[in-house]
This record gives sequence, structure tokens and C-alpha cells, in this order.
Amino acid sequence: MGKNVEHILSFISGVSPLKPERNTDAAEVREDVELLDAYSRAVISVVDHVGPSVVSVSAGIRKERAAMMEPQGSGSGVLLTPDGYALTNDHVVNDARHFQITLTDGTSTTASLVGSDPATDLAVIRADGSNLPYSTLGDSSQLRAGQLVIAMGNPFGFQSTVSTGVVSALGRTLRSRDGRLIENIIQHTAPLNPGNSGGPLLDSAGRVVGINTAIIFMAQGIGFTIPSNTARWVFSQILTHGRVRRAYLGIAGRSRPIGRKLARYHGLSGESAVEIISIEPDGPARKAGLHIGDVIISSNGVRVESIDDLHRFLSEWPVGDPVRLGVLRRAEMLDVELIPAEADTSR
Repeated sequence: MGKNVEHILSFISGVSPLKPERNTDAAEVREDVELLDAYSRAVISVVDHVGPSVVSVSAGIRKERAAMMEPQGSGSGVLLTPDGYALTNDHVVNDARHFQITLTDGTSTTASLVGSDPATDLAVIRADGSNLPYSTLGDSSQLRAGQLVIAMGNPFGFQSTVSTGVVSALGRTLRSRDGRLIENIIQHTAPLNPGNSGGPLLDSAGRVVGINTAIIFMAQGIGFTIPSNTARWVFSQILTHGRVRRAYLGIAGRSRPIGRKLARYHGLSGESAVEIISIEPDGPARKAGLHIGDVIISSNGVRVESIDDLHRFLSEWPVGDPVRLGVLRRAEMLDVELIPAEADTSR
């Protein structure tokens, strides 16, 4: 690793760069300083450009005959339209009825919940106002491990806090509050603390590449962010429908192993499938004739080995479009057509 790279990485990680040795060439020192200055200018430019769109979000209840809101939670958010639509985390707004946002200039205004999605820990709120500062969602699929990222938010109530780091890894998974897997999570080293939730993760061009969602307590340099491509889809779903529409089958299931003899007989790959352990009385599975004890092997020809595989398929499948399930009933293989309904996401 060259000295220039070492200086930059040590600067980003918060460790003071080593002082040049006595025999270090003066031109090399100047080059290091210029690189660090360029890094600083890049971060400052992003903060100046995006900072006004990053807001503090307070969520709570308003008691009868009380003029003030009793806070239940707080976090961060980022405005994405000039008329006040903003993204934050679902766990920031969870169960609250009244909201207030505060801009970086100290201006506060009320806001309303447009919709939330516990499955991705994202929510959309709308601030009262117009001609508000706003930011742009970038393409998270273009991120690479090692890339510079900048986090903004309000940790512990300290407004407009900036931290920097690099993308540590891509494609991580987390469990959401409703038990679903959130996929393609971004792991990074930009320090996060309580209150950063819902704030943006930015690239060096000032594009929002993710919404910060989780930290690991007692660990340093490990933060997790919902990718912007997921956030864009959720944002558009909520603006269009007031909710995220997901298909469901009306079953509860569990992964179970498939015996080698049975797998060999039916030419099945993989070692497990999803056994149905309960069926909703009026759900799609019951209408299609599925029974408790049936084992789902595939959906539209794609192998299913776990509940997460089934959730992954259904999250991308249009509500109301027929699905063909490969189902094992005792030793018989069945081909069952089922029309998924819209999942009830009401709280």
C-alpha cells in the first residue's frame, strides 16, 4: 500500500496520519496534504449541498388539553421533494400519531405519516411546507466496497452531525420488525449512534445511496443502511398506494428437510423445502386446495428451500398474478395454481 493511500485511509478512519519521516521528500508531503485537502473539500461540498435537506424527526402523542407533543421517539430523515415528502425509518415513527420535523436552520414544522413499511424499516412522512430543500436518490447498485460514504443525521439530538467512512461490504441481510429479511443491506464504517436512524448515507457526489437503519452496540465501525434502490421502490409504492403492496399466500410454514430417497425419486435439488403448518380459512392457499402438511418445493419453477425464499419471491411478484407451486403431498408431486392476494399490512 502506498503512503498516499495510507494517509487517506487513516484520515477517514479518524486516526491521525503518521508524521513524515525525516527523509521524506518535501514534494511527497505536499502531495499527501493536497490529497487530504481534496478529500476535505469533497466532504464539505456534500455537506453544504445535502445538509439543508436532512431533518430531525420527532414522533409522539398529543395529550388532551396539552399544547405540546409528548415525545415517543426521535430520529432523522431526508427530504426528497420540495413539497415536503421525506424518508425515515419505520421504527422512528412506530405507533406515533403526531410528528414534527426540524430543519438545519432551526425551523420546525408539523408533519404527517404518509405510510410505513415494517418489512424494510422505511416510512414516508410529509412536512407541512413548500419550496423545501431536497436531495436525490442515487443508484445503490453502483456502490463498491471501499468507496467513500458520508452519514448525516442527529445522533443523541446533536443536529446536523456528519461522519465519514467507507463501504465495508454489500449484500448483507437483516431481520425487520415483522420477521422478514431485508436484503442487499450496506455495511459501512461511518460512525452511527441512536438518532442517526432514518438519516441519509451519501456518496461523494451528494447522492443518497441509503437510509441508515441500524448499529451494533458495543461495536465500532459497523453500521447498516437500507439501499437507495429499495428505498426508491418503497417510496414510490407508498406515494402511489399509501402502503407497500405485497403478495401473500395465506399460510404459515417452516423449513423441513427432504429425505434423500424422496429427493432422488423426484429429481429435486437442495435439501429442504417449506412445510405448511397452518392455513388461513379464506386465504389464497385454502382456495387453491392446499392442505396442512403439504410441502412447497418450488414457485414458478424456482426452487424453494426456506420461508425466506418464499418471501423473496412474493415480494417481487405482482398481486393477483397466478403462481404455479410445486407441492409435495406425501410422496406425490402436484402442480398447483394459486392467485396471491395482497398482504394485510395494517397495524
